Amino acid sequence: MAGDHSSGRLAAPRRRLANEERLVALGQRIDQRTEEHERDPRVRRAILGVEGNARLTSSLAAVIFVLLAIEGVTIVLIHNLFNAHVFVGLLLIPPILAKISSTGWRFAKYYSGSPAYRKKGPPLMFLRLLGPLVVVLTLIVLASGVALIALPTSFRATLFFVHRASFVLWIGVTSLHVLGHLGETIRLAPRDWLARTRRQVTGATARQWVVVWAVAAGLISAVLVTPLGYGWFTR
Repeated sequence: MAGDHSSGRLAAPRRRLANEERLVALGQRIDQRTEEHERDPRVRRAILGVEGNARLTSSLAAVIFVLLAIEGVTIVLIHNLFNAHVFVGLLLIPPILAKISSTGWRFAKYYSGSPAYRKKGPPLMFLRLLGPLVVVLTLIVLASGVALIALPTSFRATLFFVHRASFVLWIGVTSLHVLGHLGETIRLAPRDWLARTRRQVTGATARQWVVVWAVAAGLISAVLVTPLGYGWFTR
């Protein structure tokens, strides 16, 4: 009887050891299959596409952040810097539209079931709920601002109210949006512009050109449309 008990005590650790070895072997097989899967050229391109989209979005966000900081100064001194306020506001439009497009692409790919975007995962739920509100308010602020200088003065009172009210709401939700993505932007925005990291993900040059052309389009529109706002306060 004693021998039976001792053999039972010895068998239990052996069974546990065998189970642990099987679990380790299973984990190794899963890791190997994952590595082989990710070495597939199509899978690799999809993964790099996700990273490229994140880099482009962050680069555009950095440009927008700088322009918004300048726009904030013009708001404080609006009577002296009205033309600059209009100019920077117009300059912002193409980069903002480009960023909406890049985030919209991620949104569409994720919810259409793209494995690479699913693997990356969505933003925090709070930021996902905030995103559409930021987009809608941004478009209202920009559209009402352009309309204020382009449409007849008979629309001024209504448009000015819409512009101011939407801006107050916009500054609140956008501040939360910026804070929520600040870490990611700081980490990813420089990567396409630094020699040591730009080659890690293919397409860096194309993404740089998207940013450059967005800023260039903004400059062109600002130069062409800003004169419509000259003398706005005296009309």
